[in-house]
Amino acid sequence: MSEHDHSHGHSHNHAHAHEHGHHHGHHHHHHDIAENRISWAFWLNFSFTIIEFIGGWLTNSVAIMADAVHDLGDSLSIGLAWYLNKVGKRDATEQYSYGFKRLSLLGALINGLILVVGSVWVLTEAIPRLWSPEMPVAEGMIVLAILGIGANGYAAYKLHGGETLNEKVLNWHLLEDLLGWVAVLIVAIVLQFVDWPILDPLLSVVFTLFILFNVVKHVIHTVKLFLQANPDSDKQIAIRKALLDLEHVEEMHHVHFWSLDGASHVLTAHLVLDESLEVPSLINLKQQVARALAPFNLEHTTIEFEMPGEHCRDK
Repeated sequence: MSEHDHSHGHSHNHAHAHEHGHHHGHHHHHHDIAENRISWAFWLNFSFTIIEFIGGWLTNSVAIMADAVHDLGDSLSIGLAWYLNKVGKRDATEQYSYGFKRLSLLGALINGLILVVGSVWVLTEAIPRLWSPEMPVAEGMIVLAILGIGANGYAAYKLHGGETLNEKVLNWHLLEDLLGWVAVLIVAIVLQFVDWPILDPLLSVVFTLFILFNVVKHVIHTVKLFLQANPDSDKQIAIRKALLDLEHVEEMHHVHFWSLDGASHVLTAHLVLDESLEVPSLINLKQQVARALAPFNLEHTTIEFEMPGEHCRDK
């Protein structure tokens, strides 16, 4: 007997509609905040990237060029995230019954791949310079580094505390850029006093490898979510326990727990009951299921009840 059985009465329908409406309003509010944050970060980053490429060329610094590539990657990422965030707000359609939240996951994947390609390009530029380093203009590097710390620091601050995977990935990019600029500043100050031009390509290689390591981790996580892997094993165990602890629930199977965008999760499950229940008892059990699942803030749930001895059609 399915949770969506038509005999479950008017009151349950009304409660469900009200709860859904409340959820919907909350998500709209969160989306507006996310979009505002992302648009700020985009314009700040994009403007600064242009300054950076010119500055890297004028100062002859491969470390600044490395940062410029990452900032370009970030600008593209942020622009894409901004667009996908707008599209992701659309309501579900017949064809896209879960809505468009998964687009932000696609954005996170594309962003990650852009950064991987950019990092590889920087390595091909920087590694040959380790053997024939050229002295950069240290004064120019200091000015750019201070600007970079300010721009990326402010953008990272704007995106701090974002809930979606997209905001988290973007925040990572910006924090990495911030660390990169701190390193550029230190190297530029050292180069004012000592003639060690190898520090410039060395810094860009170390910085790029660090970013590659983190981005690859993010890409792997995003691909897992795309393949509908369980987004949180601890949460799944807790959900299973909460449902099995309910009266009349003897066993559960066909438990599918996956995520739309890394933040909004979906659950479907079959609950096997220990006795055949009448409609009023079933309605009561449904309300208990709703209460048990409430703390987990799930986006969609579909729970099916199976009576004792009933054959599961999905087996």
